[in-house]
Amino acid sequence: MARAATTADAFNAVAEPRRRQILDVLAAGERPVNELVDQLGLTQPQVSKHLRVLRDVGAVDVRDDGRRRLYRLNGKALKPIHDWVKQYERTWSERFDALDTVLAELQEEQRDGE
Repeated sequence: MARAATTADAFNAVAEPRRRQILDVLAAGERPVNELVDQLGLTQPQVSKHLRVLRDVGAVDVRDDGRRRLYRLNGKALKPIHDWVKQYERTWSERFDALDTVLAELQEEQRDGE
């Protein structure tokens, strides 16, 4: 029996560490598969498998350049991840700001006590 797809969206696709590594490399610009293989230390079939998942969810685009296929990021497909993380970033920033205030007060108390 075939397994159900676990990579139906960008969230699931980038849950796999190797796919995140591929996205990190592609963040620097377009790359052919052989460069991804060299940079990541994976086999060509492994890289191709991960690229297919990323293509299927729209996280990467591909174009033919002669005999090569060049892969690049598609930021639009990754935007839902960015938007989701952004919510937490606001919370973390507020908490860090509160912590900065507490630390400043403690430092002031320490200086006053010396």
